Amino acid sequence: MAQVHSHSEVLLLNKFSFCNFPGKLLQRKRSCSFTRNDAVLPNHRRVQSSSPVALKVAVADDVKKSSNDTEDHICDGIESDVLPHIQTLRRFPKVELAGKVALVRFDSTILLNQELDPRSRSVFSALFTIKYLLEFGAKVILASDWSNKINSNVLSAEYVADVFSSALKYQVVTVKSLSYKISLDVGAFKKTDILLLENLSEFKEEVANCSKFAQLLSSGVDIFVNDSFSLSHKILASTVGVARFCYACVAGFHFEESLFQLRKMAKLDEKPYAAIIGGGNLCNKAAALHFLASRCDGLIFVGLMSFQIMHALGLPVPPELVEKGANDAASDLIQFARDKNITILYPKDFWCTKIHHPNQVEIFPSHGIPDGWEPVDIGPRSVEEITSTITKCKKVIWVGPVKFRFSSQYSNGASKLTGMLCKVSQGTCNVTVIGSMACKAIAKVSSSIFGLNMVESSSAVWEFLKGRMLPGVSALDRAFPFDIDWSAAYHDPAQPLVVDIGSGTSLQQMLHQHSVQ
Repeated sequence: MAQVHSHSEVLLLNKFSFCNFPGKLLQRKRSCSFTRNDAVLPNHRRVQSSSPVALKVAVADDVKKSSNDTEDHICDGIESDVLPHIQTLRRFPKVELAGKVALVRFDSTILLNQELDPRSRSVFSALFTIKYLLEFGAKVILASDWSNKINSNVLSAEYVADVFSSALKYQVVTVKSLSYKISLDVGAFKKTDILLLENLSEFKEEVANCSKFAQLLSSGVDIFVNDSFSLSHKILASTVGVARFCYACVAGFHFEESLFQLRKMAKLDEKPYAAIIGGGNLCNKAAALHFLASRCDGLIFVGLMSFQIMHALGLPVPPELVEKGANDAASDLIQFARDKNITILYPKDFWCTKIHHPNQVEIFPSHGIPDGWEPVDIGPRSVEEITSTITKCKKVIWVGPVKFRFSSQYSNGASKLTGMLCKVSQGTCNVTVIGSMACKAIAKVSSSIFGLNMVESSSAVWEFLKGRMLPGVSALDRAFPFDIDWSAAYHDPAQPLVVDIGSGTSLQQMLHQHSVQ
């Protein structure tokens, strides 16, 4: 039975200390529709890839139906079904790159920030993909979407080309074949090895996954390299449609590392295992939370979803913080956790500000937030409780921001949480941080972030946790399973990764130094 010692106490399901999870996963209510590694999705075209170990799968319309299926539940073997083994640029034969034209779908949220942080593993791996292709003789076409939300400047294609020219130490030239609906003139490569297409966000055909637009994007292209993992949960012409027209479709270094982190996150290899869960929208994430409860020894709620848990337990919660229709989903999760002997923690207290006087800040117990006050951060007792729990763990994931619907600059509790995670990651605890806001919070607190695993796209991760296929992954060539230790692939684990990507260092030297084979 769930024990609630008082309204100011943390919810305890069965016992406070984490227990060993029995290992049985939540079963689907219906048969799995996902594909095993050696099978092809129904109605998909099967063609031979340039690599003898790869199988080309052209994604058809039924992938979209599966991706949007709200009835999906988690099944055994989710890693192999939802994340099939795919061909990667790292494993693609280098000799086949020479003289080929490669279309690289890059992640604008990583490479068009106001500052390209050289400490960022994501920035390094994304730029590494482009330089790798150039080093082995490929011609590169860059494609992405961007908006002024990424950068305060109005980003024209020419501006983006200048950013890449500076970062890569290669001349990047813009082309406007898409606007005029004409095939790319490969003669443009006589002046440079890198071309940049127009902003894809300006074309409605991109979101519609228009076949003709995808064919136009891939005109003259031999190899498609998807390095935009943050969009892998969407069906776009530049991530899914183009795969039908290129003889080889592979994952770039950043994309591959993100997939590796997802597989690692789902493993039951280290115990105790806890999940710190921020953000809101519990209804939409119910299936994902059940999966986490089936894998973890404890769920620690630190965001808006914590109020839905408290509300389902009958504790007083400000009405404006109650998510409509979430009570049943929260009750089901609590019952599931109770049946599995899983601990659920929610904050004991919150920092709150007065609605009409935002500079007035006080601490209130979670069950006793007075009228006219709104929570902005977890309180000191909550941080202490979470710290005590996390220090017992061998594996922790943090997904979702520690914030509420009300904006505030106050983040003392969140800062202490990030500091604590950085500290335990330096020991025996395996820490994975998911989501751009969580990753930025970690980067602000710690100057050494390489003891943590970081995945900046939370949207794609939530879809994975729900047991849904990621269309951007399914569109790539299949490959036999393999293992890779990314901590060894990029740097000596004992040394921080600080690489001047634009220093002019030969990529072959980088490959030798960082043991990328």
